Amino acid sequence: MNKIFFEKLKKKVKESMETGGSHEFSHVERVYRLAIKLGKNEKADLDIIKAAALLHDIARMDEENGKIKCHAEEGAKIARKILEKTDFPKEKIKGVCEAIRLHRFSRGLKAETKEARIIQDADRLDAIGAIAIARVFAYGGKTNRPIHSDTAKPRKHYDGSASESSFVHFYEKILKINPESFNTKTGRKIATRRYNFVKLFMKEFMDEWEGKK
Repeated sequence: MNKIFFEKLKKKVKESMETGGSHEFSHVERVYRLAIKLGKNEKADLDIIKAAALLHDIARMDEENGKIKCHAEEGAKIARKILEKTDFPKEKIKGVCEAIRLHRFSRGLKAETKEARIIQDADRLDAIGAIAIARVFAYGGKTNRPIHSDTAKPRKHYDGSASESSFVHFYEKILKINPESFNTKTGRKIATRRYNFVKLFMKEFMDEWEGKK
């Protein structure tokens, strides 16, 4: 597919995304860039990669507004409807929808195709690292969630619902996205640096919180 097709798709997706918060269009753009990088290294189908990356959160706002239960499942359905109305290769639509359906970390689903594994990695890379830290606290501010609470205890199983405090969210989700959980060699390499940065931040945060520094 040519560049114009994906630019038009970007515009359509942007219109459906929130402004501000942790899942604004900039998240989609970062996932898109990461997915292309991983896709080139893995010699994956870049048409599928680009379309899935752009559309992976197309139903996110409906979930946050309580209209649906899972934006990944609904997003796959919406993506199919969108792509079927374009000149996107019909034989590749299934691959796009499968990658979207399986991308969500909290569901713990195994990706069977190369493209789906790459979308999982790209989305999860944006959930660790410096920008991920900013996203956690941006969401906390949007939902009036406390930065930290000495009484907040992390749940053993993260189900996608809001954490009791922003800092405890790192234990419930972020630290579980460890480098070993990534599918690709490039994904694991990038994840290692970002993951270590998060751990360093968490230690500094608690040292300051407890008055050690």
